[in-house]
Amino acid sequence: MAEEAAVANLGAISDVNTSGNQQKLQLAYLQNEKTDGEIPNLNLGELDLTTDEFILDEVDIHIQANLEDDLVKEALKTGVDLRQYSKQVETELQRIEQASIKDYIKESQNIALLHNQITACDSILERMEGMLSGFQSDLSSISSEIQTLQQQSVSMNIRLKNRQAVRSHLSQLVDELVVPGTMISTILDSPVTEQEFLEQLHELNSKINFAKELSFRETLACSDIQDIVDRLKIKAVSKIREFILQKIYSFRKPMTNYQIPQNTLLKYRFFYQFLLANERTVAKEVRDEYVDTMSKIYYSYFKSYSGRLLKVQYEEVADKDDLMGSRNTIFTLGQRGAILSPAELEGPILVPHTAQRGDSRYPYETLFRSQHYALLDNGCREFLFLCDFFMVAGNSALDLFNSIMGKTLSMFLKSMSTYVSDCYDSIAVFLCIHIILRFRAITAKRNIPALDKYWEAVLELLWPRFELILEMNIHSIRNTDPQKLGLLDTRPHYITRRYAEFSSAIVSINQTFPNERTNALLGQLQVEVENFVLKMAAEFPSRKDQLIFLINNYDMMLSVLMERAADDSKEVEGFQQLLLARTQEFIEEILSPPFGGMIAFVKEAEALMEKGQLDRLKNEEARITQLVRGFSATWKQSVESMSQDVMRSFTNFKNGTSIIQGALTQLIQYYHGFHKVLNQPTFRSLAVRSELINLHHLMVEVKKHKPNF
Repeated sequence: MAEEAAVANLGAISDVNTSGNQQKLQLAYLQNEKTDGEIPNLNLGELDLTTDEFILDEVDIHIQANLEDDLVKEALKTGVDLRQYSKQVETELQRIEQASIKDYIKESQNIALLHNQITACDSILERMEGMLSGFQSDLSSISSEIQTLQQQSVSMNIRLKNRQAVRSHLSQLVDELVVPGTMISTILDSPVTEQEFLEQLHELNSKINFAKELSFRETLACSDIQDIVDRLKIKAVSKIREFILQKIYSFRKPMTNYQIPQNTLLKYRFFYQFLLANERTVAKEVRDEYVDTMSKIYYSYFKSYSGRLLKVQYEEVADKDDLMGSRNTIFTLGQRGAILSPAELEGPILVPHTAQRGDSRYPYETLFRSQHYALLDNGCREFLFLCDFFMVAGNSALDLFNSIMGKTLSMFLKSMSTYVSDCYDSIAVFLCIHIILRFRAITAKRNIPALDKYWEAVLELLWPRFELILEMNIHSIRNTDPQKLGLLDTRPHYITRRYAEFSSAIVSINQTFPNERTNALLGQLQVEVENFVLKMAAEFPSRKDQLIFLINNYDMMLSVLMERAADDSKEVEGFQQLLLARTQEFIEEILSPPFGGMIAFVKEAEALMEKGQLDRLKNEEARITQLVRGFSATWKQSVESMSQDVMRSFTNFKNGTSIIQGALTQLIQYYHGFHKVLNQPTFRSLAVRSELINLHHLMVEVKKHKPNF
């Protein structure tokens, strides 16, 4: 069987090879015949020329393809007879075929063995394929089981998380619901001042709030603890109420420093928070009791303190007749302004009985400062306590503060209204205004709005009164009749001194908190004082005395103002201009008697020189000679007399010295002008020119007459 199969296979291969070679040779022959012109005897084989499928184009393609074969190319190249060569090839092929058959027959047993082995391998592979198919089926089953297990694992994980979450909530719920024995014993037996009681009170408050929350959710477990929680709450409220009320009642004891129990209450501020959250009626009772108690305490304290302060006030106070046009010393600030310094403004309050023992007396503004600093200090502390302990803020805090301090503040305003209505001490009123302005700034810095309305009410009382007193003084000066003031004197008048003291006081105080209305009134007052000085000066018969009076008064007012007011204030600048103008006029006035002729000549000559008409004076030789010789003969005596007269006329030596220096300087300028005029061509031929005093020599001599102080 094996041999037959091998022979059959070899035959088939041989036929294929032979047929292919023959086809190639035949095609080559046809191509050769085309070129030689001969008609070969072709064996067309199976070529069917009658069929429709024969296509000449395809034949050409096959011919061309066979011509590319290397064997055909070699045959055509050597010119071999193709028929002979075809037979030779066929014979060679048959020989090879026979040899191949023999080889196959020789190896037939091995081929048969190989065939059996291949068949056996096919069987093994078939069994392996069955096994792998079984494995694949098992793997599919396992994959399905794994997917099922994964789904079960996810489901179990979710159930575990849900149970853990439920357990956490239930554990917290149970912890919140359980009322431990420690809490019960502490709330029932421990004093409220112990730290353990405060801690357990916090826990109880949490359980009460939790029970309320559960009751809203209609949780059944809430009913199990509600009774015991309510009983503990009632007990805690009772103990807290008793404790707080005892502290409040302790305020009422005489000589008690209520700040100490207040500080104690602040340590237990949670007590009121507990009452407010769980028993509002008791919280209101406690709050109302505190308000009533502290209102009475503050009212009693400040009423007593204010009354005792009045006992150490100066007995002599200004009345309606104490105005600038009359005699009084209430217009001097002195040391009163020190009350506005930070050290005194926020210094310790006055202790009346100590002051009485020392027989000390104080102006009203000092008592006012002490009274209102006590109010500021207590008011700020009280407001902070209310906000902290009673947990209020904004308008609620202000309302609670006013319910406590309202009665006291009303008493202050009433008392102040009574005082102000009969007060004519403008400096005291103005100092009180600025005390309030500074206290208001302090409370604003502390962020305490509780007293803001009170400060405004006080200022509404004080400002109109101050303006009224100032207007009364303005009218007083305006209506003053100089002829009724007695003997005339060139020294500073007492009214101008009062004005200077008063104006400097108001200006210096007003610099910190400027007020336009005050500045306007001071401006009116200054105008009236200037008019008054001019009216008084007009009473003197000579212009010289008038100028001395004006200069003395302007100088005095300027000196007083510059001690307290700024150098650039309107008052200072105004009087500086007035003083300068009157001083220049006075210098001209005192130079006129001894040197008036020379001064008049110099002014006349300089005016003509400007017009180019100096020749009009060329005939004045006699006049010029008299002026030159008269000056040379009398100037020393005149200067000495003038200096003595000036120093006698002015109360301020410094001012007198300045006037003498100005007069001597002006004299030298006039004499220098006299030199210039006589040096003009019109007068150069005058012999008297040689008698002129050397200008430098004159300056040296004049310095000898300069007074030294």
